[in-house]
Amino acid sequence: MSSNSSTKSGSTSSESDSDQLRRGPWTLEEDTLLIHYIACHGEGRWNLLAKRSGLKRTGKSCRLRWLNYLKPDVKRGNFTPQEQISILELHSKWGNRWSKIAQHLPGRTDNEIKNYW
Repeated sequence: MSSNSSTKSGSTSSESDSDQLRRGPWTLEEDTLLIHYIACHGEGRWNLLAKRSGLKRTGKSCRLRWLNYLKPDVKRGNFTPQEQISILELHSKWGNRWSKIAQHLPGRTDNEIKNYW
């Protein structure tokens, strides 16, 4: 019985840890915290960044928010005709290797290219 009760207490502590993580849409305050932290400390080691910045998000969530929405050099809006042609040509060459295609379209993210496709 004692091993069963220790299992329950172990799962309870991990559940309380995950309950503390915030999910859903990002707030303006969270965006500001992330931008400020990266401006001071740079990108990288996203799990540590998530803890040290005071955000109650996962490292993966912080990385995706930064790379797909907040990074200053991310292009927004419709693809130009030249970008569309490049996507078609590169896709015929490499298939669904979105990050490889994105390397040839400065300012465009792999996620944005995949969604366009």
